[in-house]
Amino acid sequence: MLVVFAMVVLTLWLVVVIFGPLLAPYGPSQQSSAVLSNPSVTHIFGTDELGRDELSRVISGARISIPFSFVIVAIALVIGSILGGLAGYLGGWVDGLIMRITDLFFAFPAIVLAMAIAAILGPSLTSSVVAVVVVAWPNYARVIRSLVLPAMHSDYVVTARLLGSSSVRALVRDVMPNVIGPMVVYSALGLGDAMLVLAGLSFLGLGSQPPTAEWGSMISDGAQYFEQWWLALFPGLAIVSVVLSLNVLGDRVRDTLDPRVNR
Repeated sequence: MLVVFAMVVLTLWLVVVIFGPLLAPYGPSQQSSAVLSNPSVTHIFGTDELGRDELSRVISGARISIPFSFVIVAIALVIGSILGGLAGYLGGWVDGLIMRITDLFFAFPAIVLAMAIAAILGPSLTSSVVAVVVVAWPNYARVIRSLVLPAMHSDYVVTARLLGSSSVRALVRDVMPNVIGPMVVYSALGLGDAMLVLAGLSFLGLGSQPPTAEWGSMISDGAQYFEQWWLALFPGLAIVSVVLSLNVLGDRVRDTLDPRVNR
């Protein structure tokens, strides 16, 4: 039942991302005289300090927070898969070099390192995406390496190497297909983390800049108006609903792909 609810929530958000401009009652930057208006029939989620409709801005923010989280995970997964796969399969000095680089990233808290990178690149949505990718790929590299290490000693990989397959060919054709399942699960769980870090950078002013509507920056703006509770509540609920749904669905996929759970 919980999985079905999570899928329904994610499907609704997917519809919002695709058809957002058609669903929004107003433009995300359209101002009106109804400044800091309570939620009403005219403005279901209320308005902000500039008279902008909060529902329209939450819908517009979904078209930034959700797709960019997928982009971050996809890029980090590609980088981590390449480096982690090479480290686990080739071993030796290649493994040592790549793992020492990942240890360097793990030496700093992810959010602190992301803040430093975003600050160096300059506050913008692109800078925050790059910062989150930089702090995310070492996680995927380490997981891929841990999956490749036992697979490289399996009989089918040894046989392929004895038959003349090159290292790259054996890695791509024989090893990587056997680690796709766990990486799908890890990526599904990583989507929520990517969204939280991206929203955190925007909350601190290092991500999306005004007047762009983004959930993290909307919560930051709402934190300045404690009496107007709706300003931070609705974008916060949007983040919670997506992250929790992704985590529930990721757990379900993990249980489905884990043979020990099936037994």
